[in-house]
Amino acid sequence: MKENLLYRNPDPVYTTLDDWILDEAIPFSVDSFETFNTAVDRVVASLGDSVELLGFGEALHGGEDILILRNRLFQRLVEVHGYSAIAIESSFPRARLVNDYITGCGSALYEAVQDTGFSHGFGRLNANRELVEWMRRYNADPSNHVKLRFYGFDSPTEMTGTDSPRQVLHFVLDYLTSIDSISAKEHRERIDALLGQDADWENPAAMMDPTQSIGLSPAATALRIETEDLISELHVRRPELVAKSDKSRYLEAVQYATVARQLLNYHATLARKSEPGKRIIEGLGIREVIMADNLEYVVSRERDRGKVLVFAHNSHLQRGKAQWQLGTDLLIWWPVGSHLNEMFGPRYAVIGSAVGVSDSNGISQPEAGTLEARLTAVQGPVRFIPTHKGQRLPTSEIATLPIRSGSMKNSTYFALTPQSFTDFDWLAVLDSTAYTRGGPPLQ
Repeated sequence: MKENLLYRNPDPVYTTLDDWILDEAIPFSVDSFETFNTAVDRVVASLGDSVELLGFGEALHGGEDILILRNRLFQRLVEVHGYSAIAIESSFPRARLVNDYITGCGSALYEAVQDTGFSHGFGRLNANRELVEWMRRYNADPSNHVKLRFYGFDSPTEMTGTDSPRQVLHFVLDYLTSIDSISAKEHRERIDALLGQDADWENPAAMMDPTQSIGLSPAATALRIETEDLISELHVRRPELVAKSDKSRYLEAVQYATVARQLLNYHATLARKSEPGKRIIEGLGIREVIMADNLEYVVSRERDRGKVLVFAHNSHLQRGKAQWQLGTDLLIWWPVGSHLNEMFGPRYAVIGSAVGVSDSNGISQPEAGTLEARLTAVQGPVRFIPTHKGQRLPTSEIATLPIRSGSMKNSTYFALTPQSFTDFDWLAVLDSTAYTRGGPPLQ
């Protein structure tokens, strides 16, 4: 039983997890505007006014109902709570095309950006299209004075390959050309002579075999130096470049240049001879740093306009160390959420998610006693529940929680663990989820 039942007690004490769940869970339905809006408003109020960046994590890639919940959450945050942008786990440079689409500055058809504007195939997910189309309609309404922005915050890398640095470097060079064509031409001639073929940079075999990577070749090493020189010029000439363009364009060019530098470091890491697990961990770490830096840029760009919702896998947004069993290797690294926690402090908050059942994803009923089984036993079909903020929970019971089994089909599903209590400020727990419309077939 709860030791103090007075409503005014700001720090209730719970002797069992079931007492905590029963007392603190906020049930709602995404289809009920009344229960959904009330639940979201309570969560936002609990986080306080200091939050600039709110994370919403997905328990797995390919959970249709999680994506729908994200869309509804973002709409409520925009309409009532002063949010002006969303950043999703997709390529930072590619997302500029999607932002042009929602602002009416680019293509008139979504099909023109569904592949080029997203990475990981995310543009083909119907729920992502629905999000983007809603943002476009919102921006087209003249009564909405603050126009929404769409960002990707992921690095131009993934487990099966990584991008050539050409796109991000050429973006910076194009910016410099618009101000100083002579200097830009000199940089471009040196950089283009070193870039070589994109296929050499994007060779998927390099992810596991360092001998297949060109990241430490003489040309790649020289390109890293040229990129540093380009970044140095941007910084040295900042007052002039801002005056001849504007602050927003300048900062965007600097961010693209920073991504280019980090991408080249990533390629160099792939080229170093080391144990495969160690090289993958180093690559994951660089990816997370790029993500964190991109989000810092996004928040700074939105600061005078509104707050930002960031959406990605739970394992990216959590505060504590992430881990993943890949074959015989246990990979452990610091995710973007741990960096954001240091960078933003109380200005960063995060909601994790969990799922009870998903037949299409190979996720069966959670085993008795697991956190998912307990959370889905209370009224639903979805519920928010706060974790460590404002509660004193039974630590001994948390430490001995059994962990549910994983997914038979979807390797991106991660179960809740005792660490989830400190990784997230809130949990959004769904009874079930279907597989994403538009997603690739699961094996």
